Amino acid sequence: MQPVYLVNGTRTPQAKSGTVLKDVAAPYLGHYLIRDMLDSTSIPKDEVDEVIIGNVGNPPKYPNIGRVIALEAGLDKKTSGYSVHRNCASGMEAVSQAFVKIASGRSDVIFAGGVENMSQMPLLYSEDMTNFFMDLMKAKNPAAKLKALSSFRLPHLSPVIAIEQGLTDPFCGLNMGQTAETLAKEFKISREEQDIFANESHRKTITAINEKRFANEIRSIVAGEKLDKIIVDDFGPRADSSVEKLAKLKPFFEKHTGTVTVGNACPITDGGSMWLLCSEAAVKKYNLEPMARMVDFHFHGLEPERMGLGPVLAMDGVFKRTGLTLKEMDLVEINEAFSAQVLSCIKLMKDKNLAAKWGIDALGDLDLLKLNVNGGAVALGHPVGSTGSRLIVTLAHELQKRKAKYGIASLCIGGGQGGAVIIENLKR
Repeated sequence: MQPVYLVNGTRTPQAKSGTVLKDVAAPYLGHYLIRDMLDSTSIPKDEVDEVIIGNVGNPPKYPNIGRVIALEAGLDKKTSGYSVHRNCASGMEAVSQAFVKIASGRSDVIFAGGVENMSQMPLLYSEDMTNFFMDLMKAKNPAAKLKALSSFRLPHLSPVIAIEQGLTDPFCGLNMGQTAETLAKEFKISREEQDIFANESHRKTITAINEKRFANEIRSIVAGEKLDKIIVDDFGPRADSSVEKLAKLKPFFEKHTGTVTVGNACPITDGGSMWLLCSEAAVKKYNLEPMARMVDFHFHGLEPERMGLGPVLAMDGVFKRTGLTLKEMDLVEINEAFSAQVLSCIKLMKDKNLAAKWGIDALGDLDLLKLNVNGGAVALGHPVGSTGSRLIVTLAHELQKRKAKYGIASLCIGGGQGGAVIIENLKR
């Protein structure tokens, strides 16, 4: 297996759904990141082997969004492009597939990342309304059309919310918030602990924004109906967050007995992220200076109703593949789908008996000063197609700032999976 280099990684600002990025179609959350990176290298546009894009809610207008992004970025038409879907880890899946192709010698230059505009996920017609339209279309004469029209009832207009369906597991019947409630009960995570964790996420993110810690990883984007706005920073983290304010929010997923609220869970968000990955031969040929080396990755499955523990199982897998340990990681990113979910992962990591129950080794005590040092998805949001690659972008830039060596990015995946990637900083 040949070494795989993460040459450069950037992302868009992330924005809460329905706000400043709501009018930006998903491909345009990725193509300009490729164009910007390519322009900063000597790589000709016809020397890019492939574009791989993670996306969950593929817009009907842009089938195979990976190919659309490749062409919008101005790459040569011979450059192939495709899309991948692994729910929350779609962006990480894209990067992982690029890793395998370069490591095996099949490719030398690949752009991989993810995009998601959750604002534009559609409302769908109900089955009754769909059948009404079908009957109307099949009617051959005025009498038949009148009969079909007479079958219409006002409740037929009640929409099916696509994003709500997508966030509900078809096997266990629970939505993602309910799976977090399951872990909160089983791991005895209190409402106060969740709110404290959420507030800390906002505090760290606001500090990072104020200190311009995201400046190198974010590429500003033009937005607005008239393309008259330039979005520079993440839109959503709350500078006025407090534990007291969070405590006033009512449970959202289990109204009477629950502890998970919209305040201690990640918001629905729009955003994109991208990596340029290259082989050693390409690095030398184009005189590149990579940010990091991608060491390895691992995905792991578990029961859907406890999907939030996926990061720990995936970490265990990648540590066993590489021989590295949690203690050797200088920085750790665990996607904050829910405060309860991350707090449960922390407990599982250090408990030998619990770890054995899950068929893994205890990873050890996680130094919380290494965890999500610039905040996480509770504050930044979770654009599902992008987050997997966004975590690696943020991790690589922070490792570079600290001149630290190893970092691991991980996340839980709807449907009962976890993913993890280890990278080694080369600029230290």
